[in-house]
Amino acid sequence: MRLNPLFAFAAPLALLIPLSAHADNWPAGAKSDYMKDCVAAANQSVDLKTAQQHCACGADKLSEKFSTAEITQLMSKTTQPSAELRTKALDAIQTCRAEKKPATKG
Repeated sequence: MRLNPLFAFAAPLALLIPLSAHADNWPAGAKSDYMKDCVAAANQSVDLKTAQQHCACGADKLSEKFSTAEITQLMSKTTQPSAELRTKALDAIQTCRAEKKPATKG
């Protein structure tokens, strides 16, 4: 029974396939656009590393809770997403809030 170790390794991976299929529902290029815009905005209030962590968390939350169509609407450069969709997005990323930089003296 040489196949038993192979099945022991393959079975957990097979169970993860449905999760990975849903995990990246960002349209092509949209996630990198989101990260670029988000990091630039967040970096005005927090350091770069914190901004990157904050934005990565937000991207993960949006990926978990939004369909590809909803993400497309949120990221549209030509039309504004509905107020309901914007509120849903803000609620989804609420747990990712980054702390503000302390004021520097000088």
